[in-house]
Amino acid sequence: MADQGRAVVASALGGPEVLRVVEVDLPPPGPGEVRVRVHAAGVNPWDWKSYAPGSGGRPPVRLGLEVAGVVEAVGPGVRWYSPGDEVVASPVTGGYADVVTAPQDVLVRRPDGLDTVRAAALLAAGVTAVHAVEATAVDAGDVVLVHGASGGVGRMAVQLAVLRGARVLATASPRWHDCLRRLGAEPVAYGPGLTDRVRDLVAGNGPVTVAIDTVGTTEALDTSVELVADRSRVATIVALDRAVRLGVRGLGYGPGADPGTAVRQAARAQLAALAADGTLDVQITGTYPLEEAEAAHRRSREGHAGGKLVLLTR
Repeated sequence: MADQGRAVVASALGGPEVLRVVEVDLPPPGPGEVRVRVHAAGVNPWDWKSYAPGSGGRPPVRLGLEVAGVVEAVGPGVRWYSPGDEVVASPVTGGYADVVTAPQDVLVRRPDGLDTVRAAALLAAGVTAVHAVEATAVDAGDVVLVHGASGGVGRMAVQLAVLRGARVLATASPRWHDCLRRLGAEPVAYGPGLTDRVRDLVAGNGPVTVAIDTVGTTEALDTSVELVADRSRVATIVALDRAVRLGVRGLGYGPGADPGTAVRQAARAQLAALAADGTLDVQITGTYPLEEAEAAHRRSREGHAGGKLVLLTR
């Protein structure tokens, strides 16, 4: 009989009430695969969007894109990892679980100084932010506008742009402004009049040269294309259909978007090192046991967590 472990599934399309913890078989890893004993799993918006009505998901849907844990077993042909290695992995399928199996090339070793909880919250947002910063060619001297700067991807994009020497303007609710200032950004409240508020901030100091949208609102993209002259330096990770119509960059895995596979792959180890030495701040705003995935998703869907939520398996 195969080993078994717990996993969270969406038993139907709907809201967080459809989540269940079930027993699943744990087959041995196949060629090139690594089996990881999960200690923590990051919560991302894609998780709850994948079982929303109209998502196209086919229940039961296994959830979880990113994990941190310990290698338990390796399949034939795996040369980089051995049982006992502390690792971080993303993207994976079914990471809300005691155990997950993934290709070896989505793993990186968890460095000393990066605890399991922060590690589990790092890669999905981090590689997306790296892709956005790379795609828009952020450099010293740029003025970068980041929409949704208090969220997981937005916070990472702010920090990466600051590291490159850019001046960063960051939209967020006023309650997150002090936090964003500590990260080196100049916060600005979203809402009516945003374009004028941004213009006031940069008056006499050159135009906004880059915009990174992590929220997908009409306001975010309208403000971006109004302020940034070069639309190839405006990117969105959410409003992919509208990106095509506006002639801006759509980043991710939707139709017509740039998946940035090579950029994201190369970013994993660098992000882990930067988080381990404290250069990147990974904000954790809540942890939940695996059995409380429903509560974690309800909080995530509110859209005001101000950082990452993490599920713990032990």
